[in-house]
Amino acid sequence: MNQNEFVLLINPFKDKLFRLAKRLLVSTEEAEDATQEVLVKLWNKNDSLSTYNSVEAMAMTMTKNYCLDQLKSKRASNLKIVHTNFTDRAASLQQKLEDTDSLSWVEKAINDLPEQQRLIIQMRDVEEYEFEEIAKILEMNETAVRVALSRARKTIRTFMTNTHNYGIC
Repeated sequence: MNQNEFVLLINPFKDKLFRLAKRLLVSTEEAEDATQEVLVKLWNKNDSLSTYNSVEAMAMTMTKNYCLDQLKSKRASNLKIVHTNFTDRAASLQQKLEDTDSLSWVEKAINDLPEQQRLIIQMRDVEEYEFEEIAKILEMNETAVRVALSRARKTIRTFMTNTHNYGIC
């Protein structure tokens, strides 16, 4: 596979790789490094990429594994999971403040979830992956993915309800 074919194959999902890395590694620089590492690994395998059913699923799995390895390593001990991709340009200033406040509470709720549930929320609700793809990437049963997603959403919903009803959790 030549460079142009490789770029055409990778382009549709390279931003998803970055967003997943950013979700896991918070630091833009770390996420860029992770994405670049995965792309280099894919390039090194470019002769055999056509044999894979889903290059995207493989790339997402590689990204997830690379990021988790980074989080476990000593040099990444100060990283945490955060998501800041939300802006609403058409909203009033008050609405923006309320949205930002709500987003920070949702981020806190997501950050308090177990790692597996955080990844499933990211892939399903942010990246809009199908359950089958998430199951492949996380090497889980599809039913287990659905159950984990349901539990994660319920936890977030309960957290947000308590926050809005009582003002703080």
